[in-house]
Amino acid sequence: MRMASWQWGGRDHVGTISADGREATPLAVADASRGVLPLIQALAQGEPLPPPSGARLPVGVIELRAPLPRPLRGLFCIGRNYHAHAAELAGTVFGGTMPKEDPWPIVFSKLAECVVGPYERVRLPSPSVSVQIDYESELAVVIGRGGIDIPKNRAMDHVFGYTIINDVTARDVQMRHQQWDLGKSFDTFCPMGPWIVTGDELDGNATRVRGWVNGALRQDGLTRDMIHDIPTLIETCSRGITLYPGDVIATGTPAGVGMGLDPPQWLGAGDRVRIEIDGIGAIENSFG
Repeated sequence: MRMASWQWGGRDHVGTISADGREATPLAVADASRGVLPLIQALAQGEPLPPPSGARLPVGVIELRAPLPRPLRGLFCIGRNYHAHAAELAGTVFGGTMPKEDPWPIVFSKLAECVVGPYERVRLPSPSVSVQIDYESELAVVIGRGGIDIPKNRAMDHVFGYTIINDVTARDVQMRHQQWDLGKSFDTFCPMGPWIVTGDELDGNATRVRGWVNGALRQDGLTRDMIHDIPTLIETCSRGITLYPGDVIATGTPAGVGMGLDPPQWLGAGDRVRIEIDGIGAIENSFG
């Protein structure tokens, strides 16, 4: 099942998307401004999906929003989680901080307020704030059933589904503060969508993540090449911390980010970034 949030007729709607991605069916949700979150929470409590509340519409006539326009809280994000991406960063300013081994995932956060829709414009900051804007194509896991101290061998039971995010990053700000939250959380720095695909229809541990900049393929990675797989990430993020239905874990980016190129290539006004994940779909955002 694909679950989405959209605007049509001057109103917010939440509902399902057909398997071919062509039709949207609105559901009877009391507060559609919160996107799919109320549905995830209700399903976690054993409630059924609400009934349809209108006619099916072609996806081409609606304006897709982020499926979680304001996630429950900040997103859990994983750094350096693909072998090739970790290798490319070894040749950058991060080289001096690269561990010889990776016994634990690197976890940081993005503020929930930085989330925007799958086709919205990403606002570039003033050059006085940052001139090194980068992209990161990522599979994001959406938690369905909450829990604390979730063991790895039961972690996949807590997955509701998957979506796509672009973990847009101000690299100079990221390096300046040595903690990543500020450089990752500028307004509009988390395009998300186009919808959430439920875990019964996609194996997030065996899919493909690709990213293009202005039509040129930059990133192409398989999630099976993650250093820490999805069960490990859920186990790690839930150690002593309760995960709730609707929480989001962004699983890291493959090699090919702008910082890893020689010379580095930063995003500027007019650039477009497209991210596609097999089994989900694609998002595409302009920068300016």
